[in-house]
Amino acid sequence: MPKVIGITGGIATGKSTVLQLFAELGALTLSADDFAREVLAKGGLAYRDTVERFGEGILMPDGEIDRAALGAIVFTDPSARADLNSITHPHIIAAMQQAVDRFRSAPPAPDAVMAVEIPLLIECGLQHTVDEVIVVAAEPQTQQSRLTTRSHLTAEEAQSRIAAQMPIERKIQYADRVIWNSGSLEDLRASVRAVWEEMHLL
Repeated sequence: MPKVIGITGGIATGKSTVLQLFAELGALTLSADDFAREVLAKGGLAYRDTVERFGEGILMPDGEIDRAALGAIVFTDPSARADLNSITHPHIIAAMQQAVDRFRSAPPAPDAVMAVEIPLLIECGLQHTVDEVIVVAAEPQTQQSRLTTRSHLTAEEAQSRIAAQMPIERKIQYADRVIWNSGSLEDLRASVRAVWEEMHLL
């Protein structure tokens, strides 16, 4: 029967890569980050309230929100992060739920799989909206290394962003499956394929 899996995990654990690997295996995919970009885009549902809350200093010359600048604010200020979440999350969650509902009502195949990447799946209490929760995990040292390399953050900035999130150990408590991503891409691809095959055998 059709299945919706929720992919979550910490920052820089490889959630988006896992989503892409599921897509390669035939899953339909959705990403909360794509919806976040839409609602924060100029003219988007959360644009005006976000600019009113954080000021025009977060805008680029073309009027679009500079997400890096906004991220620098909210990752160092819990109250600012809570404010941004309260502005954006209702719109993001509603859009994702509509897409999931459309999939459930008219799946493209009897054994179709929709993989949905939601970084705050557990924090927002959305684990009951999916059939399975997959937590993508990595050691904190691995997360920090990826953040300093790919995002050019300092070690202190990277550690601050990791510390601002729910500990991965707590997320794992909600997981139906855990995919560890501390090795190579080929290791990760093998882990994702193993999960895919298990789901289709159940």
